[in-house]
Amino acid sequence: MDEASASLNTRLLPSCRLGGALQMAIDHWLLAQGRAALRLYQWQRPTLSLGLHQRRIPEHWHALAAAGRLELVRRPSGGQAVLHGGDLTYALIWPQPPGDRQRAYRQACLWLQQVFLELGQPLAFGNAPASLAGSNCFASSTAADLVHADGSKRIGSAQFWRGGRLLQHGTIQLAVDRQLWGEVFRGPAPALAPLPARGAELEQLLLASAAAFLPLPPFRQEPLRAVELAAIAAGLERYRLGEAESSPEATMARTTWGRASPRG
Repeated sequence: MDEASASLNTRLLPSCRLGGALQMAIDHWLLAQGRAALRLYQWQRPTLSLGLHQRRIPEHWHALAAAGRLELVRRPSGGQAVLHGGDLTYALIWPQPPGDRQRAYRQACLWLQQVFLELGQPLAFGNAPASLAGSNCFASSTAADLVHADGSKRIGSAQFWRGGRLLQHGTIQLAVDRQLWGEVFRGPAPALAPLPARGAELEQLLLASAAAFLPLPPFRQEPLRAVELAAIAAGLERYRLGEAESSPEATMARTTWGRASPRG
């Protein structure tokens, strides 16, 4: 497919379960291509992803990683730490989003709200102020997040803007590992009602809603090619966090919700 033809479609990548660093590298690479894209994915093992600007890394997180309890990675998007493993993650690439960041969040989350409305568990946006002070993404609910009527947070989202293009990450909590959550965040895991749809059924509902409500060109299924995977693998190490942090800041513009210009 030539570049002109590709721009007429939104690239829909197949669902996958991969390591955390590779998942983050794929999303950042997709953003650099400048083409609309969407993918849903899960995590090969428990993973703690830190937001781009999150600098406070407690020692016990490194200890858990060293013990093989989880993988520790850096996201290209902002926000605070998210524990993955019992969740479904989405990555949305939007080449021409609205310039207003809050408006972009609302338009980019409508498809999620529609699905949960169909499932009988409607979601509204949170209203807590954005802050870099905490460490746990699910400890508060900002205008980037979706919560149930009782205030429990189901979906946390974060953005990264580059050259006017948007990468929006989000995690849909499904089945939290309550023991590991307690070890990581030293507090109780969120209490969320089970969903009436899980697995492939939930993914199909989400994709159908995305096709109907996201302001993007029609979807076209298109897996990553071998040459693309090779290009992605070349930047893999920048997303892994060990005892000595390796930050992607040197190669990514510094932007986060409520802080930098949305035009990146």
